[in-house]
Order: sequence, then C-alpha cells, then structure tokens
Amino acid sequence: MVTVDVKLHQERAEQDLPLPRLVIGGKDVTDTSGGLYEHRNPATGLVQSHIPLAGPTEVDQAVAAARRAFEVWGTMRPAERRRLLTRFAQLIRDHIEDFAAICPLENGVCIGGWAENVGPHVADWTEYYAGWADKIEGMVGAAYSPHENVEYTIAEPYGVIGHIITWNSPALSLAMKVPPSLAAGNTVVIKPAESTPFSALLFADLAREAGIPDGVINVVTGLGDAGEALVSHPGIDKISFTGGPATARRIMETAARSLKPVLFELGGKSANLLFADTDLDSVVPYCAAFAMSNTGQGCALPTRMLVERSIYDEVVARVAGVVAHLPVGDPLEPTTYIGPLINSAARDRVQDMVDKAIADKAGRLVYGGERIESDGYFVTPTVFADVDNRSDLAQREIFGPVLAITPFDTEEEALALANDTEYGLSAYIQSRDIGRVNRLVPRLKAGTVYVNPGPNPITSPATPFGGVGISGFGREGGRAGLEEFISVKGVGISRA
Repeated sequence: MVTVDVKLHQERAEQDLPLPRLVIGGKDVTDTSGGLYEHRNPATGLVQSHIPLAGPTEVDQAVAAARRAFEVWGTMRPAERRRLLTRFAQLIRDHIEDFAAICPLENGVCIGGWAENVGPHVADWTEYYAGWADKIEGMVGAAYSPHENVEYTIAEPYGVIGHIITWNSPALSLAMKVPPSLAAGNTVVIKPAESTPFSALLFADLAREAGIPDGVINVVTGLGDAGEALVSHPGIDKISFTGGPATARRIMETAARSLKPVLFELGGKSANLLFADTDLDSVVPYCAAFAMSNTGQGCALPTRMLVERSIYDEVVARVAGVVAHLPVGDPLEPTTYIGPLINSAARDRVQDMVDKAIADKAGRLVYGGERIESDGYFVTPTVFADVDNRSDLAQREIFGPVLAITPFDTEEEALALANDTEYGLSAYIQSRDIGRVNRLVPRLKAGTVYVNPGPNPITSPATPFGGVGISGFGREGGRAGLEEFISVKGVGISRA
C-alpha cells in the first residue's frame, strides 16, 4: 500500500500550479469552446484543477496572433532576439524551483529526482539557443566568377511553427522545441497535452516577463480536435511533434494534404549493451535506476538490457537488488524515486502488460509484478530476465517501470538483438574496449548512441537527438535542431 498525504497535495496544488488558461496573443483566455478537462493528481486520483480546452476557434485565434507577431519577431535584429532569449533563459533559471514544484502535481514526477533537474535543463536549452540567434548565416556560392554571377543563400524562418509537446516531460519538450524555433525567427503555437498544461503556462509567463512580444508564444491546451485544427491550419508552416507513432501517422496524413513539413520525436525501445569488461560496481546501479527514472515514462530510457553471458547471472542479481531498494511512493517526498504513472489508463495498461508477460512466460520474473493498492496510479517496478526478444515485453514500448534483460554470447549477437526492433531512438554501450565501441556505434540502428554514459545523457542541448525507424525523423539539439526551423533561400544575381 502506498500512502500519500492528500491534504499536502491539495495545498501544494493551490499554491504552486499556475492558473489554468490559454495564452493567445499575450492575453489569458479562460472562456473556451473546447469545454473543461478534469485534471487529476496522479498520486491521489483526485481532481485538483479544471483545464479550459481550446477548440478550432481558439487555435485559429492563436495562429492569427502568431502570424501578426511574426511580422515583428521575424524581422527583429538577431542581436535583439538573442538579448531577449538570454533574459528569458535567466528568468527560467531564477524560477527553477517553480518548475520543480509543478512536476509532481502535473504528472507525478518525483520532486527529489527528475523534477529538480527539469528547470536547469530548460534554462540550459534556452540559453544555448539564445546564443545561436545572431549566428545564423548564409553562404556564397563559387560556381561562377563573381565578375559574372553572384550566388548566395539566405537563412530564413519558416513563419509559424506548431509544437505539439509530450506529457511525460512537458517542460523539457518545450525547451527542446521552442527556443530553436524562436532563435531562428519563428513564432509558435504550443499545444500541450490536456493532462499537462501547467509547465507550458509558466514557460509562457516567463517569456512575457522577459519582454518577448505578445503573440510570439501562444499556448492552446486541447484534445484531438485542437491538434487536428493546428496541423491542418493553413497559417501553420511546420509541425513539430513528440509522442507516439500512432498519433504521428495521423498527423502525417493530415499534414500531407498541404505537403506541410513535420518533425517527429517518437517512442523507443532502447537497448543497453553490457559487456564483460565493464565496471559492474558503477554501471549496474546506474543502468538499473536509469531504466526506472521518471517511473519508466521516457522514450529514450534503456528498457532492454542485453548482457554478455559470462556476467549475466551476476548482473541479473545485482539489478534486482538495486530495483528492490528504489523507494516507491509519494512524489512530494524527497526520498521517493518511483512515483505514480500519469493516469489510471496508463497504470492499467502497464499492469496488464506485466500480467500478460508473466502469463505468456515471455521472461522470468525476478522482481516485482504485483499490483499496488492505492488511490493513485502506482505500479510496482518490475524486472524480467531471460526475455524472448520477439515478445511484446521486448518489442513494445511499455512506458512504465519495467526492465527486460536478455543474454548474448557474441558481439554480433548483441548487435542483432539490439537492432531487432522497429524502433531506433537511442542505444547504449557499456564497455571499456574502444575498438568494440568504434565497431558497434555505426552499426547500431539508433539516432543517438551513448557510450558509458553518466547522469542525464539524453538532454544535452549541444547534442542532436532524434530517431530512425518508427522513432521518427528530424533532430532536436545542436545546430541540427536549429536548422529544423530554418528555410534556406537561394539567390542568383547575374551581371547586367
């Protein structure tokens, strides 16, 4: 039984959550056409807020506001955009504790782990892209003599970008998408999930305080009809979406009608390859805990552990010991590592997948599996060994605290197991053999490969992040993340 201080959660919600609303053209909108959404606290199951939802009407208003603001923001001197974005980043850094306070109430993220790192990451990403704002350049071609023709390129913003952000880490999703869009000169319409609007509202409030013009950032929380209206709107020039492949396919179908470009950062089933030469004392605790971070609700988490057979039994025993000691409970308790899932549907889905894996003998249960009695949306962290790599346990994204472990005998077998999936977001290698690392990195089917990673390896603003296969396409982070929001115009001038 997980116990939660309901009164404390209610008091914190009243104190820490921003006023539910839309933000359109710098104005707060509470009277909306999409109705109200009952936001339930994931730890208690109780309604703690009513969220006004955008319908197509509000989406249209937000796009119109963004287009008007683009006439100001898109033509602003890049150095001025840099100054405003740098001030925005500093304000985010000044409000790190506010982002952390929102997380446990918004989606159940633990205050003592993931939540306390959210604000610094958002500030880092915003600051990084602020620095790019006045360094976007074209180039001069050399195909002809300058005495005959001059050919060059201009790097231009697209116009208005529609950002559909994820619910599992909404503030980080915002930071990975919005700052590069703004640095390039675009304006944005953000559609958060109906279950996680609060981080986006704080983000928009701080942008306004920083002096970013009204309408540059608009927030329209909504359901599927709002998303459809955003994707299909003729005033939206590109869509950036983080979520699941099923929703991405629907977005792509809609965007295809007008041949609108899209960027997709989707799910993953990331393999973590542990070789016998690795340092088990440091690697196993890190890898076991990292797979369970954010209660397993992370697209790039290493949820498939592939272990060389000579160390396999020892690793399985060590992993079970680590997971058994990860505290499960109230996300407002600083010592808690594993909190609730986002909602009751997620809890039931994850538990059903665990029950099915046990019934189908998809793997050997070595820890967890039992149901937790609670009014909140908790599941027991669970570890399976000897997992069949063709089973749902190994092939489907569970998005909960469930780790699958499979042995391998050779480097080639490890590579084959790692690549035997439709996903291709991230992969991990634990080995001190640099020759092996250099052999494996180019052959792993993944958008990003992390070798012997330390804490928080997937959120560096300077490293491009994204997937292949059904994990999507396009990149967030680094110069590649900036270029997603730049349209290159070619210019040729002939001598008169």
